[in-house]
Amino acid sequence: MVLPFVAQAQNITINRIEPANWWVGMKNHELQLLVYGPGIGKDGLTISYPGVRIKRIDKVENPNYLFVYLDISSAARAGNVPLHFSNGANKLIYSYPLKARTDRSGAMGFNASDVLYLITPDRFANGDTTNDNLDSVMANRKNPNARHGGDLKGIAQHLDYLKDLGITTIWVNPVQENKMKGGSYHGYSITDFYKVDPRFGTNAEFAELTRNAHQKGMKMVMDMVFNHCGSSHWWMNDLPEKDWINDSGKYVQTNGQTITAMDIHASKTEKQRFLDGWFSRAMPDLNQRNPHLATYLIQNSIWWIEYARIDGIRQDTYSYMDFDFLSRWCKEVFDEYPNFNIVGETWYSKSAFSAWWQANSKLDSKNSHLKTAMDFSLTFICQKGFDSKTDDGSLKDIFEDIAQDFIYPDPYNLLIFLDNHDMSRFNHEGETDLKRYKQGLAFLLTTRGIPQLYYGTEILMTGTKEQGDGRLRKDFPGGWPGDSTNMFTRAGRSPMQNDAWDYMQKLLQWRKTSTAITQGTLIHYSPNKSGVYVYGRVKDNHTVMVLLNGSLTDQTLKTDRFSDLISNYKSGKDVITGQILDVTKSITVPAKGEYILELGN
Repeated sequence: MVLPFVAQAQNITINRIEPANWWVGMKNHELQLLVYGPGIGKDGLTISYPGVRIKRIDKVENPNYLFVYLDISSAARAGNVPLHFSNGANKLIYSYPLKARTDRSGAMGFNASDVLYLITPDRFANGDTTNDNLDSVMANRKNPNARHGGDLKGIAQHLDYLKDLGITTIWVNPVQENKMKGGSYHGYSITDFYKVDPRFGTNAEFAELTRNAHQKGMKMVMDMVFNHCGSSHWWMNDLPEKDWINDSGKYVQTNGQTITAMDIHASKTEKQRFLDGWFSRAMPDLNQRNPHLATYLIQNSIWWIEYARIDGIRQDTYSYMDFDFLSRWCKEVFDEYPNFNIVGETWYSKSAFSAWWQANSKLDSKNSHLKTAMDFSLTFICQKGFDSKTDDGSLKDIFEDIAQDFIYPDPYNLLIFLDNHDMSRFNHEGETDLKRYKQGLAFLLTTRGIPQLYYGTEILMTGTKEQGDGRLRKDFPGGWPGDSTNMFTRAGRSPMQNDAWDYMQKLLQWRKTSTAITQGTLIHYSPNKSGVYVYGRVKDNHTVMVLLNGSLTDQTLKTDRFSDLISNYKSGKDVITGQILDVTKSITVPAKGEYILELGN
């Protein structure tokens, strides 16, 4: 195993110090340094620097590691802190960079006024072909499970496309190093938590991408993975402690029983198998109960926030980790960055389980401090609920799921989505019209919560889980040099794709202007026998009324039932077509159609 050379002098060698730098002026004055080098645990360490002192030095069972805990007081100033390592007559001075916090942009968080656009970087656009083939792993676009060459530069080249579409926030699947045999194109097998994968670019390029997004009025959400690392992570051949990896560092498959996290009847052995089992053989399960590892991971997230000024984090496999660790992590991040937001992947089919994870939940005596949970329950219902070919009244299932929002501490701060990189795409192969697409988008972008779109939805990209994950993460046509079709442009899209793109753009750009949608409360009505789901969003004197017809026939509704919404209004203007409807009279909603009405007089 070859590690980056850091420092060597007089028989003292340091291969790594992580994090490689820190900042003055942080609210939390404690900094943990992971120091790695042959026999470094036998060496002494002293510091002489104004405002910085050693709180403690923890030597662990592996003598190649030291965990140094520093106190960096508010009196400390930016500069290079000399770390004096010594072993008898042998001495080494390492200059540790302590930087000024010069960039206070970003770290803005995200909320219901935002729309997240999820990108799998390897599949979106290839802006730099020189980094396609690295570490003997070749890009192969013919293989859906191989690396294809998308990168940060490719995303940067299409920021104007995203802004024009109406996106406010970009969420990227993990960009950290995945130096795995075979490639690991998806990014979820991290082999260096502090380094952007060279096939995507550099740390500096990621920070620049975030700055450029900010300059264009967009935010950046970074996907992180604390549940596991890649089996080729640099520490796997020389673990700091025996309990650094769960199950004594040996592969034991998790049972995937996510509900054991909150099941009061769960057996101890089944719960342990869930929490400590590995996600896969290539993904060793990290033990967040180890105090040194817990602090390491928390600091890693704070380092990325401060370094790149990202605005949010999406945490992968959230429920697979230790609750107390996650609670501590969220609290420490929010203590440092009060406006920041974290969304946890709470993959459950029922609302109660996701609600258990959200901050201030009444379902558990402990506080998770997690602001945003993912509403998978609503997603699964929506994937069936907007079927354009059947008259099954399934919009009532959506109504009933939303009606259970009393179980959430904050239903307006849930991440809602029609699909993502791990499930069948919302768009179906062979659709001949956009009824399902338009109804689904109309609902997603007007109901409560924080909407998330998956790249390619706007061009009707399809793919099913049964076809394999690689088919869910297809290349965006036009993102690669030499592509025969460029769907980033109007000319490269079919008439139906342009209709879909225009519809989404219209909704996204309008949504930014609607305080009722981005800040308002939700009032809804049961579809009953008509199959029409009606709801309103209300903020002060601004009201939006949405009508979704799940029926195969036109439905005429008497409006007196909706007096809570329309009593102060005479008309509604459809935000897509501009059509004016008299809301004091009956309204006919076309079969499988929708109206999004801004009410007025």
